[in-house]
Amino acid sequence: MADLHDLRRQLDELDRELIDVLARRLEVCREVAAVKEHSDTPVIQPARVRDVLTSRRQMAIEAGVDADFAEQVVRVLLAETHRIEVAGQRPDPAPDKSAAADESGSALDTVASRIDHVVVAVADLDAAVRSLEHAYGFHREPLADGEVPGVAAVTAGGVTVVLVGPDASPAAARYIATHGVGVQHLAIEVLNAGYARGSLAESGADLLTDVVVDEPGHEQFFAAHDADSGLQFGFISRTGHRVGVGAQNVLALFDALADDTSR
Repeated sequence: MADLHDLRRQLDELDRELIDVLARRLEVCREVAAVKEHSDTPVIQPARVRDVLTSRRQMAIEAGVDADFAEQVVRVLLAETHRIEVAGQRPDPAPDKSAAADESGSALDTVASRIDHVVVAVADLDAAVRSLEHAYGFHREPLADGEVPGVAAVTAGGVTVVLVGPDASPAAARYIATHGVGVQHLAIEVLNAGYARGSLAESGADLLTDVVVDEPGHEQFFAAHDADSGLQFGFISRTGHRVGVGAQNVLALFDALADDTSR
């Protein structure tokens, strides 16, 4: 059996190869951009985007890689391709960018990866779902824990919005009656929830809950509403099976706020 040092060396080499492949891919993208610049070809071609996403998902399945994960990676690549095409030959506004770690980087800087989902409190769940579907092109996504009254998840590409109405729970109804409708919290995906919570607690963040683990294996904790920024955060580590957002995870914050009478 290979030792840890050897395995890390292999990962380092594979990552170097991965970066080399990315560099080659982006160079081809620059050539595509140059060709488009001298033709009537639009920057965004929806049929091509859909074909790329579908075919890469199939490639991932054949390679034994989670197709949803592969799609996330490809969407990031497509976004960078679009940026290159639009930016054209403009000079880099930050030519001194460095790969060196910033000494001022925080613990959250180390483990935060993306916004996992946004939770929005709504007065009328059905009306909100219809609006996002018909006006904006979102589509309804099954919740990880099945259908839950008063809660719906809608997605578009890699963006997930969870809508919570007053019928979801007494705590949700109380929250909406007190605070009104709008963004209730941002859920940030982190590599390790325990590490993230410990670091935030050490830095003085006002935290509402300990780390809780649901049945699929998601680790999650919540921070209190930050009066200065107007933001409220949840932190989630998807350490278990790759499933969608669970209603019980979302409603946990409403319950935590209801239990804390000082909020």
